[in-house]
Amino acid sequence: MNGMTRRHLMTGIAAIAAGQARATETDWPTRPVTIIAPNPPGGGTDFAARLFQEPLGQLLGQQVIVENRSGGNGNVGILAVARAKPDGYTLLLQYSGYHGANPALTPDIGWDPNRDLTAVGMATVSPHVVFASPTLPARNLAELVAHIRANPGRITYASAGTGSVQNFAGIQLAKLVGVPMLHVPYRGAAPALQDVAGGRVDLLITTPSSAMALYRGGQVKALAVAGETRLAALPEVPTSAEAGLPGYVVDAWFAVFAPAGTPQPIVLKLNEALRRAAAQPKVQEIATSAGAQLRPLTVEEMERLARQEVETLGRLVREAGLRIE
Repeated sequence: MNGMTRRHLMTGIAAIAAGQARATETDWPTRPVTIIAPNPPGGGTDFAARLFQEPLGQLLGQQVIVENRSGGNGNVGILAVARAKPDGYTLLLQYSGYHGANPALTPDIGWDPNRDLTAVGMATVSPHVVFASPTLPARNLAELVAHIRANPGRITYASAGTGSVQNFAGIQLAKLVGVPMLHVPYRGAAPALQDVAGGRVDLLITTPSSAMALYRGGQVKALAVAGETRLAALPEVPTSAEAGLPGYVVDAWFAVFAPAGTPQPIVLKLNEALRRAAAQPKVQEIATSAGAQLRPLTVEEMERLARQEVETLGRLVREAGLRIE
């Protein structure tokens, strides 16, 4: 085979491969899509994944499977997606606390949020609520502040893990009150809530979706919404400013990411499906009743927000001297 023939053959093979790749991107998905939630069932990440599971399946024409893969402060599930084939069939329902803080918390974490993951779109955004154990002698935020000040270093607050938004929420509350509290990290919001309900930990400042059932059952108390406005799901619970602690605002987002290198046509198709799902009345009703907010974003808007979170939470981790070996 002479050089000219070989070049023609290689050019033809490359053209065929490129055509097959374009056809694959156009036809996607042709089989079930898996969304990995890096938390146990019952928390805000799991809620967001399951909120979009059915509508995404309907819009994409394929089954969407939610797989909870917890461990390592979320890193087990995140790493699985970062290392997955970038073909649109393995996605991540990412939590802003993990995305922004984990790379600064752990040396040699094995994944980089800007290098190894591609932003797809927003699922939910949620202000946090100060939930308290029923045994805690505080009926509102003002009484909680007084109780914390009367017991320096003895009031405990739970979180979904070191460096989580709940962890920073506790640090921020202690700073505003002027008295330290004791941090108790868990492997997700669901197990943390169980210990708050059982009186083993005093507080958990978290998204309301994971705590709504316990609150409505009288197993935890909601003292304040750490947001600018009251929540439709909790109209009786005042904001932190209304309760006498202005400036105490905490929220988190839950968003869909894909492995880096996922073809742009697939990313854009997923983003469109997410935004169409968020516009469905049933999705809006479920989100509102759980205290979650829907904020559809373009791929570019989600990418900017994600990179900003990496900078913001990374700085907070370093300032607080937090570390996970």
